[in-house]
Amino acid sequence: MTPGQRRTLEFVLDNLVWFILLAVLAIFSAFIPNYFQPQIFGNIIEQSTVLGVMSIGLAIVIIAGHMDLSVESVAALSAMATGILFASAGIGIDVAISPGWLKVPLSVAAGLAVGGAIGFLNGWLVVKVRLSAFIVTLASFIWVRGLVVALSGGRSAQNLADEIRWFAIQRVFGLPLTAYIAILCFVVFSVMMARTRFGRHLTMIGGNETAAFRAGIKVNRVLITAFVMAGMISALAGWLLAIRTSGATANLGVGMLFNAFAAVVIGGVSLKGGIGSLPGVYAGVLLLSSINTAINLLHLPAEYTQVIQGLLVLAAVLLDTLKHSIRKKLA
Repeated sequence: MTPGQRRTLEFVLDNLVWFILLAVLAIFSAFIPNYFQPQIFGNIIEQSTVLGVMSIGLAIVIIAGHMDLSVESVAALSAMATGILFASAGIGIDVAISPGWLKVPLSVAAGLAVGGAIGFLNGWLVVKVRLSAFIVTLASFIWVRGLVVALSGGRSAQNLADEIRWFAIQRVFGLPLTAYIAILCFVVFSVMMARTRFGRHLTMIGGNETAAFRAGIKVNRVLITAFVMAGMISALAGWLLAIRTSGATANLGVGMLFNAFAAVVIGGVSLKGGIGSLPGVYAGVLLLSSINTAINLLHLPAEYTQVIQGLLVLAAVLLDTLKHSIRKKLA
């Protein structure tokens, strides 16, 4: 194989999910009336907002060679905190702040603080106490969701403050500002993972933690930072979720963990750690959103979405195994 052919094959392997996304969009456009139009594609991007941001945090931890099952519950807690503090109906108390625009940074800061604290606790237990990340974050998934229910008493916070809801109402080129926030997150964290020392160290740790330690990388510090970042990013996803729903309920976001996990795996992030890119994860999120939109347009039962997502995850794992095999032959 010539060097040019090898580079082409590597490019295809690294960006396979984008080719799959384009193929799926082409097939849907050919067989579903009115699918190929800006409004539909805008809706796909809009529907990908919350899931996309949540998937970033999960992907970062998986690339580092660990797992974070708490992202869904952290997002729900952030949304509930935002709803209680800045909604005016139900259990919302709508804290009086002047000027009103301060509610935006304060609501974001409250969510990020909560998410960062839970992420730090997860990371500390994994790194310092040497507990399994799967068990630690599964416990967090349970107790944080329980905290959401306890805070809400099973009730909802409604009518989020207009200053915060503005981000979901205001549109630029047909998309709400929340969609641009999600895209900006992908751009920023993609650059961080690909171009910064922290991103390179994180990937090295996921590939071989022992070798990274021997190379002088502060493994414990990097891993705890990764869990903190995952918690804060998940909290931001919860803030966006509260904006979309103009409040929060005790069961807000239930099931999103599995969708985020599907998007990450479909996006090419290896469960073995050390391999994956955030642009690929975004393609995975868009692929799932495209399928959901197609199912809605075809008026098919919602159960078909779960069937297809499960098959896609299985196919993605098989593809990951195949790519590992091909790369070993190229080495």
